[in-house]
Amino acid sequence: MPARNDAALDFLLSRRSRPAKTLVAPAPTREELQPILTAAARTPDHGKLEPWRFIVVEQPAMARLAALSDETGERLGKSPEDIAKGRSQFDLGQLAVVVVEVQKDSPKIPPLEQTYSAGAVCLALLNAALAAGWGANWLSGWASHDAGFAKAAFDLAANERIAGIIHIATESAAPPERPRPDLDAITTWMSE
Repeated sequence: MPARNDAALDFLLSRRSRPAKTLVAPAPTREELQPILTAAARTPDHGKLEPWRFIVVEQPAMARLAALSDETGERLGKSPEDIAKGRSQFDLGQLAVVVVEVQKDSPKIPPLEQTYSAGAVCLALLNAALAAGWGANWLSGWASHDAGFAKAAFDLAANERIAGIIHIATESAAPPERPRPDLDAITTWMSE
């Protein structure tokens, strides 16, 4: 029998993201964030390409990103409601880690696998923050998918894009459990 890590399994079976609007100060310090980033960087990475990097957005930078969301929304012709929703993660944000997908030329690792690795980093970062006792939420939103916003906000290169924005701070209210997938409906067993 393989050795079990019941604490880790129990955590994964009960983990629950915390809505970003319920996250309040304090946020983790740089020192407290280090092991969370270290855990996320242990994500499976085909070919050791490291097709991702982190940008830590501290609270003072949130106002600039909120204003940039407004400008981007107006440029894209978004409704006032969409603009308000797009900027709200920055208006309310205490600390966020932007996971940047970095596409790298590789004869062995196709771009899609690099995208998958960046997504896996987002989940690893989210779970590491939750396991460390913080509230955390993985957001993106329309602004993060706009190349102009990504360039102006984070100076991303042409081979980079935002994979996710992980907000991390103190949980102010526990969210209710939500329905989970029906395993029988999404699982196929193959014996031959």
